Amino acid sequence: MNGATGTVLAVLLSLVSAAGYALAAVAQSRLASASAGGQGALRRLLGRPQWWSAVGLNAAGALAHVAALHYGPLTLVQPLGALTLVAALPIGAYGARRRVTRAEWRGALWTLAGLVGLVAVTGPVEPDEALNLRETLIVTAVTLLLIALLASRSRARMGTGARGQGLGHATASGVASAVGSALTQTLTTALARDLPGGPSGWWQTALLAVLIATFAAGGLLLSQAAYRGGLAAPLAVVNLSNPAAAAVIGVALLGETFRAGAWGWLIAGAGALVAARGVVLLTSGAQGEPGAGAVAAEGYAAVPPARPGGAPGEAPPLAVRALRDVPEPPAAPEPLVVTDPLPEPAR
Repeated sequence: MNGATGTVLAVLLSLVSAAGYALAAVAQSRLASASAGGQGALRRLLGRPQWWSAVGLNAAGALAHVAALHYGPLTLVQPLGALTLVAALPIGAYGARRRVTRAEWRGALWTLAGLVGLVAVTGPVEPDEALNLRETLIVTAVTLLLIALLASRSRARMGTGARGQGLGHATASGVASAVGSALTQTLTTALARDLPGGPSGWWQTALLAVLIATFAAGGLLLSQAAYRGGLAAPLAVVNLSNPAAAAVIGVALLGETFRAGAWGWLIAGAGALVAARGVVLLTSGAQGEPGAGAVAAEGYAAVPPARPGGAPGEAPPLAVRALRDVPEPPAAPEPLVVTDPLPEPAR
């Protein structure tokens, strides 16, 4: 296969991957907007076919991304993966029966530009570079502590009406996915180099497999929690924190460096600032998201707010009513009224 054909296949597969991730994110956002938390929330989520459809779309996006890397260079495939955000915006708005706001489009373009700048100067690791056991345990411990901190702070903001709800969960999701990718590379390197290895090789491989599965599942569930605060801003943060965390691991532990030396560091910093500006725009431009369409998809319809000065008894703003028939509550019993006086006791 010549270079031009491989490049075309890489671009097409990257677009398929971005579409798969975008559809999965929209599906997760709709589930999050219609699902309540509390006890048994995870069990109810796992019992819904829509959740497993989102899992399948994520898996399809990951497979298409891996296939794109087989035919094209990382410098081409990774920036195209950032198109997930651009694809998710109109898909999510269509499902919510609304238009994408100008602030959301500007935020998406800023975030996309920042992601492309960050990924463009991040060098891929060498095939034989991987984390050793000590580094693996350190990265796992630090990541778990960071995820616990981010998730707890994000959970405290949920339902408060403050801006940026869900961004802590989104950051934790991106970090978990990045660590899972680093451990996957470590596992594949170990399988290629050391197995069949010494007497301790089997348990190290099993430990890596368990950690990879844990971070993969955790990243998916954390992103699901993040989408309770909307779609656009959490998705942007997930796509930003993933390569940022991977770059930190690569530079700190795998001997990587940014391309172009000192200029690479400056470009990476500028890209992070530009992407952060995009997240701020997405957060401010997505007020009211998730919209009523996401609730209507689960069997509820939005009731229009009462007009100023409307008649008493009109629905309050943001009220919802069930589409299915709801039985009337039983009428209260009438009070007992005594009409005849009681007879006087005999003397």
